[in-house]
Amino acid sequence: MRIALSGLLVSLALFLVLVASPVRALESNAYRSEALTARLIVAEAGIAPGSRFLSAGLKIELEEGWKAYWRSPGEVGLPPEIDWEESTNLEDVEILWPAPTRFRAFGIENFGYAKQVTFPLQLQLVNSDRSAELKAIVNLLICSNVCVPERFELTLPVPLGSGVDAKAATEIAIWAARVPVAGTESAIAISGAALKQGQALVIQMTRPSGWNNPDVFPEFGAGTVFGAPDIRLTDDRTGLWASFPILALSEEQSSLRITVVDEDVAVTFDDVNTTDLAPSPPYVSETSQDNVKFFLIILLSFLGGLILNIMPCVLPVLSIKFGSALRNEDRSVSQLRAGFLATAGGTVAFMWVLAFSIITLQTLGYAVGWGMQFQNAYFLIALILVVGLFSANLFGIFEVSLPSSWMARLSGRFGRGYVEDFSTGALTAVLATPCSAPLLGTAIAFALSGTAGDILAVFTAMGIGLALPYILTAVWPGFLSRLPKPGPWMMSLKIVLGLLLAGTVVWLCWVLIGVTSPTLTGLVLLGLGLIVPTARAYQVQPRRGLLWGMTAILGMTLAAPALLPNRPADATNSSASYWVEFDRSRIAREVSQGKTVFVDVTADWCITCKANKTLVLDREPVFGALGGEGVIAMRADWTRPDATVQSYLEAHGRYAIPFNIVYGPDAPEGIILSELLSVDAVLEALSTANLSAVPKR
Repeated sequence: MRIALSGLLVSLALFLVLVASPVRALESNAYRSEALTARLIVAEAGIAPGSRFLSAGLKIELEEGWKAYWRSPGEVGLPPEIDWEESTNLEDVEILWPAPTRFRAFGIENFGYAKQVTFPLQLQLVNSDRSAELKAIVNLLICSNVCVPERFELTLPVPLGSGVDAKAATEIAIWAARVPVAGTESAIAISGAALKQGQALVIQMTRPSGWNNPDVFPEFGAGTVFGAPDIRLTDDRTGLWASFPILALSEEQSSLRITVVDEDVAVTFDDVNTTDLAPSPPYVSETSQDNVKFFLIILLSFLGGLILNIMPCVLPVLSIKFGSALRNEDRSVSQLRAGFLATAGGTVAFMWVLAFSIITLQTLGYAVGWGMQFQNAYFLIALILVVGLFSANLFGIFEVSLPSSWMARLSGRFGRGYVEDFSTGALTAVLATPCSAPLLGTAIAFALSGTAGDILAVFTAMGIGLALPYILTAVWPGFLSRLPKPGPWMMSLKIVLGLLLAGTVVWLCWVLIGVTSPTLTGLVLLGLGLIVPTARAYQVQPRRGLLWGMTAILGMTLAAPALLPNRPADATNSSASYWVEFDRSRIAREVSQGKTVFVDVTADWCITCKANKTLVLDREPVFGALGGEGVIAMRADWTRPDATVQSYLEAHGRYAIPFNIVYGPDAPEGIILSELLSVDAVLEALSTANLSAVPKR
């Protein structure tokens, strides 16, 4: 292909130099529709004696807003197809593909051309001593707010003769120059490529002269679909790192082909070798965002963390901490301050652990998001056991305490009781992660799409905001004196808080059912039922308690592997029958037919999602509007890891849920709603997206 291209460019240049007089242009009949005009053009005025090759082009002019597709269309779409079977004196046709541009519609990544494109064609004739007739039957999918399949026939007789049409030759040469060259002919090199566990393609490339505004287009067989890329450059701009989530992977083995486009340069690498070890992303010393935006994001992170304190997942632990402080009124002011500071430290420390975990996973090429740990069965099991023990402790079944030898060492080093305070703070942060407060989505998106420094800064600010009640109490411990004095009401408070944590255990079990199975969840509850009396027995008779504990742990360890195979989560689990399973490719199709599409990305572990569902989506008038004629309600379930949902969120710059967006003929790019939904906001978005079908309030 590259040799044919070089010959084409050389021949066109010679023609343009040698031509001395204009000749009649050879072009086919023009096909015209409301969206495009298409014709065949040929650089030569005819078939020269002894020449069996012609340089031609399929010229397509698109109306404003319409686009045609590349050979690899992206997530949806179809490449152009040309049938030459009815042509005469034509042996072979090679189509060349100019470098595409990336465009997005309905949150879907596609590759192609806007306004105009000419596909260079290298034609080989059967005989050079007789005329030819080119007959092309073209199938072309073009898209705007709607997608239209075009099918048309172009016919061009080519007589015997010599000469060149300078205008057609120039047109073909311009677009031939945009066809990517072979990797062996460029200074650009691929230094690494890896398929990360079938979930992501990671590529590392170098350009000695430096990158400008690069884009990368991988191809890995007809059935493989890649999502929106994460592209990063090194500080000196000579190195490029790109990660593509794999939305669908073809079962047929195919070679990897990578095309990189950087302003005036386009290169294609064929048969790229891949490994299992993904290249690490580059370290960038400076954030690409300006300082004003950066400090605004830090403020949003802080406020988002502060708001999390009143979310149902955090409030019980906050109450427990203050209740504990009231019970320990014999503590001095300095001890109270130290205790609350230790709690704040535990909160911030967990946020640091989470931040460094995210940085590490990103370095290894994994896609990450807020609350992703709740997609892991082992994390959920551990959390169920910890929260269950806290609940049992509040009910007075046993007292949580470390062995006396440990307590003596820890008390001497950290002070009496501060380990418990620190643990309470860490638990506060753990339980905060399934919630998404207002302002938090923007901050998390900034962090997860930025550098390691951005991630650490955002999570630190979020941790400080979450720990602010503890910090303020440490600064003004006199606040505790204004609370009611300890008394019998404390027992009632402990029971209430114990019930709240027991409710948290029930919710976590519901999440675990969605991630694994009811059988495993039942086993975990059985284990919790064994561990609680074990803890009580350990305080009375350590040896018997240890025996109980070993038996419970051994039983769970032996049974868990057999029960870990997961059941598919039901993405449309809802009392409303109008919810359908999320399908990205269907969005454009429905909108093109004049319908409104409402997308709800949710998960069993997302408390804010459940609140939105209960308070807004499943209540009138929103309930009726979503089930109305001309409205498609899609629900995407992110309870378990799902590359398709992850890529969809990232395409919209989001890494956390809930995420709700409304598409329609008047809002093809979608209207993104706030994390906390309101009736008015949902109805207004539905109305704005489709002005011709306004839902009734």
